[in-house]
Amino acid sequence: MLGRTLREVSAALKQGQITPTELCQKCLSLIKKTKFLNAYITVSEDVALKQAEESEERYKKGYVPPYNATVVQKLLDQGALLMGKTNLDEFAMGSGSTDGVFGPVKNPWSYSKQYREKRKQKPHGENEETNWLIAGGSSGGSAAAVSAFTCFAALGSDTGGSTRNPAAHCGVVGLKPSYGLVSRHGLIPLVNSMDVPGILTRCVDDAATVLGVLAGHDCKDSTTVQDPVQSFILPSLTDVSKLCIGIPKEYLVPELSSEVQSLWSKAAKLFESEGAKVIEVSLPHTSYSIVCYLVLCTSEVASNMARFDGLEYGHRCDIKVSTEAMYAATRREGFNDVVRGRILSGNFFILKENYENYFIKAQKVRRLIANDFVNVFNSGVDVLLTPTTLSEAVPYMEFIKEDNRTRSAQGDIFTQAVNMAGLPAVSVPMALSSQGLPVGLQFIGRAFCDQQLLTVAKWFEKQVQFPVIQLQEIMGDCSSVFENDLASVSLKQ
Repeated sequence: MLGRTLREVSAALKQGQITPTELCQKCLSLIKKTKFLNAYITVSEDVALKQAEESEERYKKGYVPPYNATVVQKLLDQGALLMGKTNLDEFAMGSGSTDGVFGPVKNPWSYSKQYREKRKQKPHGENEETNWLIAGGSSGGSAAAVSAFTCFAALGSDTGGSTRNPAAHCGVVGLKPSYGLVSRHGLIPLVNSMDVPGILTRCVDDAATVLGVLAGHDCKDSTTVQDPVQSFILPSLTDVSKLCIGIPKEYLVPELSSEVQSLWSKAAKLFESEGAKVIEVSLPHTSYSIVCYLVLCTSEVASNMARFDGLEYGHRCDIKVSTEAMYAATRREGFNDVVRGRILSGNFFILKENYENYFIKAQKVRRLIANDFVNVFNSGVDVLLTPTTLSEAVPYMEFIKEDNRTRSAQGDIFTQAVNMAGLPAVSVPMALSSQGLPVGLQFIGRAFCDQQLLTVAKWFEKQVQFPVIQLQEIMGDCSSVFENDLASVSLKQ
């Protein structure tokens, strides 16, 4: 049952093939067996089981659970079970999920049969403690949880690619909706003008289902859309001959691995062979996007992190010499080096003497970047096709050779411009690399054309038939659960 998709398991629940409590217990059991992945930092077992019991009652008489956070409330309103809180980089600042206070997240594909066979390693080899692969970030725990079959759908956040990056590395679907389509109320802000709640699932249809639940106006978030939002039921696209697919020439960067480049080209040819028009397009300000993003991101980080002062929010140190000493020590103890570095950089950029030269200019460049996308879509392009990441997931020891800022700049190169433009984008797993690891490609759509974007992504997903992760060797008697596929918050009713 766990190996099925969100829609399949929902149908099974409605038909009485399995109860919410039984399904919840299966997920909890698998969470325990995959604890070594470090995907979860909190497992709310008692709460989940209690919610499962309440879910069974709702099937009989109906029930709306009370809760205030918008995205969670909307899921709970549909009868979802909250399995737990997943791991991530501290304050979502990173692209590897290696800098969290609870330790790094391990990519489930590190333990897959596909990867082990390519490396000729046993499930628990000599270098087990250091030879595992990163999950990507910052929402790596959510991606790992979905990939490891411990849940049916997961929520993450996406400021510069933090949902799509781990989705690509963990072989799942990662959706960043249009800015304003999903409420940010309850999401701890990193960069208010770019943050979007992200969705991770095992298939595109499931992502659309979750988006249909989450999308819409929220009176607690003034940036959300005012107009009513229709359900995101995706049609089965059979004819792509009327589509125009854009290939941004600026995304062919020297750092892109030859294997990802080859799969990107293969995907373009797939659309072309089926009658779609595939053209090269230009996003001329792409080369400035990383620097622009750095200035804007750190500036907003500095502003948002100011609230964590030991007086009202977060950690508070024991120093009582003075308010100033307590404040300084609290922020020194409460943030890791990565967070402190971004705060310092941001404060530099928004100093009175620097504000015009850095922050204001970065805002102007952001507008140019957003206009690049507008111009491309106005030229007749329906969807852009790009890589999601430079390569497949890399081993942890290799990843940490470079600092967080360098890795984030590299990892965000294909994803962060979308956030500055407020557009929808989705990463879809395409194939396994020569190392037996997932490679994902990104589709970028017009603002608020999320349904069209997902429809194209669904067609692509059907064509490529990405293989299911094989974890039988490390799951022992749980091997039977991997019949098909799965995801992080399960919708019931």
